[in-house]
Formats: sequence, structure tokens, C-alpha cells
Amino acid sequence: MRKLLLIIVLFFSVLGHSQKKVLQTKSISENITIDGKIEEAAWKSAPVASDFIMFEPDNGKVIPENKKTEVKVLYDNDAIYVAALMYDNEPKKIMKEISQRDNFGASDLFGVFVNGYNDGQQDFQFYVSASDGQADCITTDTNGEDYSWDAVWKSKAVITDFGWIVEMRIPYAALRFSGENKQTWGLNFFREIKRDRHKYSWNFIDSKLGTFTQQTGILEGIENIKPPTRLFLLPYSSFYVNAGKGQKTYGTIKGGLDIKYGINDAFTLDMILIPDFGQTKYDDQILNLGPFEQQFNENRPFFTEGTDLFSKGNLLYSRRIGGRPSSSPTISSNEEIIENPSSVNLINALKVSGRTKHGLGIGILNAVTEKTYASIQNNDTQEIRKEVVEPLANYNVLVLDQRFRKNSSVSFINTNVTRNGSFRDGNVSALVWDLNTKKNTYNLSGNFKYSYINDIEDKKGTATSLNFGETSGKYRYSVGTEILSKDFDNNDLGINFETNYYAIYGNANYRILNPTKHFNSFRVNLNMYTQFQKETGKIQGNNINININSNNKKNHFFGLGINANPIESYDYYESRTENRYLIFPKRLGGWFMFSSNYNNKFAIDINPSVAVLSEPGRNSFGFDIGPRYRFNDKFSLNYLFHFFRQNNNKGYIDSVNDDLNSATPNAIIFANRNVITYSNSLSGKYSINSKMTFNLSLRHYWSYAENKNFLSLQQNGRLTDYNNYTQNKNSNFFSWNGDISYSWWFAPGSEISVLYRNNAANFQREIDKDFGKKVTTLLTNDQLKHVFSISVRYFIDYNEVKNKF
Repeated sequence: MRKLLLIIVLFFSVLGHSQKKVLQTKSISENITIDGKIEEAAWKSAPVASDFIMFEPDNGKVIPENKKTEVKVLYDNDAIYVAALMYDNEPKKIMKEISQRDNFGASDLFGVFVNGYNDGQQDFQFYVSASDGQADCITTDTNGEDYSWDAVWKSKAVITDFGWIVEMRIPYAALRFSGENKQTWGLNFFREIKRDRHKYSWNFIDSKLGTFTQQTGILEGIENIKPPTRLFLLPYSSFYVNAGKGQKTYGTIKGGLDIKYGINDAFTLDMILIPDFGQTKYDDQILNLGPFEQQFNENRPFFTEGTDLFSKGNLLYSRRIGGRPSSSPTISSNEEIIENPSSVNLINALKVSGRTKHGLGIGILNAVTEKTYASIQNNDTQEIRKEVVEPLANYNVLVLDQRFRKNSSVSFINTNVTRNGSFRDGNVSALVWDLNTKKNTYNLSGNFKYSYINDIEDKKGTATSLNFGETSGKYRYSVGTEILSKDFDNNDLGINFETNYYAIYGNANYRILNPTKHFNSFRVNLNMYTQFQKETGKIQGNNINININSNNKKNHFFGLGINANPIESYDYYESRTENRYLIFPKRLGGWFMFSSNYNNKFAIDINPSVAVLSEPGRNSFGFDIGPRYRFNDKFSLNYLFHFFRQNNNKGYIDSVNDDLNSATPNAIIFANRNVITYSNSLSGKYSINSKMTFNLSLRHYWSYAENKNFLSLQQNGRLTDYNNYTQNKNSNFFSWNGDISYSWWFAPGSEISVLYRNNAANFQREIDKDFGKKVTTLLTNDQLKHVFSISVRYFIDYNEVKNKF
């Protein structure tokens, strides 16, 4: 009888978890003051959402009574209001590190997830920390969390003798929903108890399923509201002082305006007039010895915020907009380039994005860059002429994304770059699909892409991929294939390194869904990948790896992996010459990772790695070590040291002509070299409160490649000694970046930012291995540049202005 009762209890518990919870809200007319006190009469009669269930680590476990959580929701004509009581039997242990917006730090969290269309596709998530900080993001199952999206809303968190309280006001202008009189929204609440690393949700989120956004509860009761006029103006003014040794100190003043306008209940226009990216984070440059360009992160807010639609098909690399000129100046033997811009100025940019109630997402991005010249001097006459290296150019992206059955989509994407005059134009189109079974247990995804380049010689190319996998349960797997033609080229507005190949790949993995005696989480992955040169069928890439990632009961993270290239491969890229290849040797490597619990004041990350290749003396090894210390809830410092060494690395350095009767190079020269890299990074923050923070960021980087002897690439892909080369082709690159900043969010959506930065970089052929000298040289030489800037941005909401008048 006792067993029967237990089975009945478990059955109804599982049944309760699988059903969507429903919360009723009520309309109010009185004012709600966002002060964390919850004293207004309307709160007392509002329905309560409770009975939270653990998401991680023990998925499905009911929250204990001494940590119970109660949430209420109210609404009026302008916003929804949320009040949350988080009980804690040890309130003095509540973690509350103060951090910048969108950075949680070591702090307890409360979150509200809203889907105004209740279509299981996209959540607007709003978080408040126990230190009264804010974070917000847009979340989709396909792209995860996008914290570059920022909304303007109000919140207040207060620590009490029974736990802590959060009160929130989320205006309708920060959400998306239909114009129907009776609203039904997807809704979930989230709580994280940081000291335990326990995460709870109001509506149960089953970790066995490969979806997050489709497991929300329901909010009912909102009626007869109208989507507001979503018109936001963000005027700004910036002042810069630039200085450097040997150069004139000068100041500049800039001003401009960003506009956000809700075209209707679903679509938003973002426009940037007179762009100012002067306070954007510097790129972390490296010594790049490979055949491909270095890919940089996008740090400009306009191109990072709300771009989930534009990431479809992986066709957009927004750093192309305002990046390097598309051509290089041509010079004669008696001329030299005295000025060649490294970037192109952006004139303006806009984007329109949104989704209809029937699930059709539309995204349009357009940007215009200015005509750019290089300066060339005639050494005989000293005359200077200008040559266009980038004409007036238009960049355009169109995305149509149809969602259906709440968990699947089919998308069409087109990217187009049109340059004025006879310069190269590029156009790429793609059809992308992401199909899931009704229960989210299996996935079929893929794409077909077509590129057309209008240049001196027109090129057309295609790329396609197809993937199938099981996406639920403890055991999961996936298999796939991809094919790229030789002339596929999306590099005018995207980035792609390798073409002319076909590949097959697979993955199998196992994970625990609930904690065991020793682990909170544990996952094993087996991955295999093989790439074939499309025309010859030669293997030009192969890898098999197995890795383990785990989190123990003390919330320390461990990982380790073994990776191998078990057979030789044919590298068609390193030679920098068409139809020539280098035979890459077999390789066996491994790595280990340890990351201690960040809840502790002192924590450390350690990550050593090693690899051995099937050539005598050729190997690599390195490590990262990153201690961090939190002095108190306001002040913390993080340090990272990186070291990596490659012994007897073989790499391209030049092409020369050994045949006096030939006008083209016929010898491809490689170097046998040792490549050594060091980098030191220090970051820190001091938060006066959740709206006012000082930040520090320092990075010193040094990498050099020292050639030992020279080799010639043979027709069979092997290397032989080459003794006729005498040039110094060593590479020695070092750089320094330093930022000290102050940020104050003095009003909702409005910020004052003060920044001092200096930076320098140098490339040499001579190698001096004095590490200390490399640092002092960068900090004292003529290339060190200083910039001091102040930027003020003020957020204006049309609705707030209208209500005041």
C-alpha cells in the first residue's frame, strides 16, 4: 500500500511539472512606487505564483520551504509591475556583489521571462540582482541569450530580515505583443541562490528537453491595453583629447543621435545618425602567421544589439562595415604610399526588425560608408596624388524567418554589397531550415547558399549543409555533412576561410540530468570530423576528440580532453598558391581545465595543453593561469597569464624565383621556426553602487617566430632544405592596450562615460628576448597614443514626455 501511494504521489508530481502553470493578473489605477517595499494596497489582493521547481542542478526538485518564493503581477495602461519575495533562512549569507549592468557577478538573482505572443520562440528576460543591479536579454533556443539588447525599465532590490524583495516596472515599450483586446502571454520566473548555485523556475523547465523558451507558464488577465508609441531618442555628445609623443595634442567634439521607433506592435526601426564609436573597446591583436585574416569581435553597440535575426545562416560579419578598404593602391617604382587608411568611415546605418503574430520575422539592415582615399607620393617630384581605395559603398541585409509549430523555422537571407563605380560587388543568398519534432526530441537543420561576385571576372559559388540529431535525454547524437564549391565567396559582408571541400562529421554525448554522489553535472562528448578537397578527394582536415566537462559538489569545474589528427592531411591553404598543398603530419594532443568556485573570494582558472606531431622535435605546449580575488562586494581584480610555445613549426614565409627565364615565382619558401607567445591581462572594477562603476583593463601581448632554417615546398607536398634564402623573415610583434573608465547611469537609459586609454603596437624583424624591455619600449616609445574622452548619452522616451505635458 505504501509503494502504491508513493507511485501515485510521483505520478501527480510529474504530471504537475509537465502542465503549464497559469497566473492571473489584475488591472490597477493607483500609482506603484518602485521602492522594494510593496506597500500599495493593490499588491495585497494580487494572485501569487509560488511552488518553484529546481532547474539546476537537481532538475525537478521542489524548492525547500525556507527558500520559498512568491511573485505577483499587476498591470495598468503603461506597464506591468512585478513584486517578488525571496525567502531565505540565512539572509546574512545572501550574496550581493555589485557589478555593472548585464554582469551578474557573485550575487543572488531574480528574473522575469516574458513572451508577449506566447509562441514559445523568444523570451524578453529581465533580471535584478540582490545588489540592486539590472540585466536584460533576448533569448531564443537557436541563438541563446543576447545581452547586447538593452531595455529601459525600473527595479529595486532590498535585503530584509527574512530574505530579499524585488519590485519591478516593465513598460510595454520594452516588450512585444499583439494588439488584441485579450492578451495571453508566456511567462516564467527565475531565482538563483548563488551560494548554493541552485537555480529555480516557477514553471518547470525539464532539462531532458532541448528547449528552454517553450517551457514557460501562462499569464492571463491583461485586457484592453494598447501597444504604446515606441519612439526613443538618444542624443549624445562626446569630447576627445588625442595626444602622443611627437604629435600635436588636439581636441574634438562630436555629437549625434540614435533613434528607435516602433513602426507597429511588432517592428522596430533603429537608426544611427553621425556615428561615434570612439569609446569602443580596442581589438586584441595577435601575431597572425596563418593564411587567413584574424577575425575580430564586434564591439559597436549598434551592430551587437538585437541581431538574432541577422545571425541566421551565419552570413553577416558586421566588422566588414567600416572595416579595411576593399582594394590596395597601385604604385610605380618611383612612388611610395604615405597614407593608407586602415578603416572606412561609416556615414549612417539603420535596421528594421520584428516578428508578426503569425511568426514571420523580418530583418533589414542597411549601412553606407564613405569614399576613402590613399595618399601616394612621387619620390622624384615630391608631388602627392590621391587614389580611391574604397568608393561610396552600400551594405544591405534582408532576412525573412518563418517560425511554425512553436519550435521550427525556415529562413531566407540575402546580403548585398554595392560599391560605386567599377569596384567589386558581392551578393549572397541562403535558404536555412531548423526543424524539430513536436516533442523536441529530434532536429533536422541545414542550409543552401549561393554567392555571386561582380568583379573583373564574375564568380558564382554554392555552399550547403545538412545535419540530423537527437536533442533530448541523457544520450544524444548528431551527424552531418557540408559541401562548398571553389568559387563560393561571402567575404564582402561575411567571413569564410575555406572553400572547395566536402566534409562529414558526427557527435555523440552523454550527460547526467540530476546530481550524483560526486557531481552536480557531468558530460562526455565524442566528436569526429573529416574534410576532403573537392576536386582531388585528398583529406585536407581530420580530427577526432573526446572531452569531459564536470562540476563537483563544491561547485569546482573540471574538464579534460584528448584530440588527434590520426592521419596525414593535405593543407591547400598554407602554401598561398593555387593547387599547391603542404602535407600536415599526424598529431596527438590533450588539455586539462580547472576552474574553482567563483563564489569564493579567491578563485583560479588553470588550463594546460600539449601536443606532439609525427615529425622529429615538432611539438607544442602552453598554459593559461588566471587568479581572481574579490576583496569585497565592490572591488575585485582578475589576472590572466597566457603562454604558448610551438617547436619546429613549419610555415610559409615567401615565394621566390629560382628560374631566371621565368617571370613568376617558382619556389615556395617555408621556415622551420619556434613560435613563442606571452600575454598578460589585468582587469578590475570598483562599484560605488549598481549605477556607478570604475573599470580597469590592461593587456600586454608579445609573440615572436624565430626562423631556424629554410625549406622549399615540393610538388608532392613535402618540404626539403633550401639554402639559397638569406632574407630576415623573423616575426616579432608586441602590443599594449590600457583602459581606465568611469560609468554613471544617472537616469534610466542615460549614461555619462569617462575614459582614458593608451595603446601602442610594433612589428619588427629583429628579435630581442628581453621581456621587460618589450614592456618599457611600448610605454615609452613614440608610438604610444593617449586618448581622453567624455561621452554623455541621454535617453528620451516619447511616452514619458507626452505624459508630462
